[in-house]
Amino acid sequence: MTPLQPLIILLGQSESERDAAQAALQRALSSHQTAAAQADQLLAYRRDYELRWGSQFQTGGAIELVNCYRSFMDRLTQAVEQQQRVARQAEAQVEPARAALLATELRVATVRKLIERRVLEQRVAEARQEQKTSDEFAARSAWNRRTGNDAAQAT
Repeated sequence: MTPLQPLIILLGQSESERDAAQAALQRALSSHQTAAAQADQLLAYRRDYELRWGSQFQTGGAIELVNCYRSFMDRLTQAVEQQQRVARQAEAQVEPARAALLATELRVATVRKLIERRVLEQRVAEARQEQKTSDEFAARSAWNRRTGNDAAQAT
């Protein structure tokens, strides 16, 4: 196992967590958009219903019909309020999901930076080792030439 192997494994896990956090944020955003759109549709329906039936009651209408209208409007208002609560709850889930994604992206970036730093350290150490080996070889060669010249001069 290379010295970087644990960091590479950690990077893979961090990226998986980030991907899961991205998916969770997308689900939260989608849920919020859907709930908000449904609330808007209910509001539009209620306004349309009020306009359509409100003008009919200005000319007069049977009391039973007026009572049905009011009862239906009450239920429709409750449905609108309920859907608005659902939309607010869905919206409240977006920010924690966004924060979780940010935290996982930060972790991925940190692990990547650490890997880059370790790779650089490893390259520097290898370069130093190569330089040391080269210097030792040059010193031996110089020593051998000098001792070889000394031996040749002695004969």
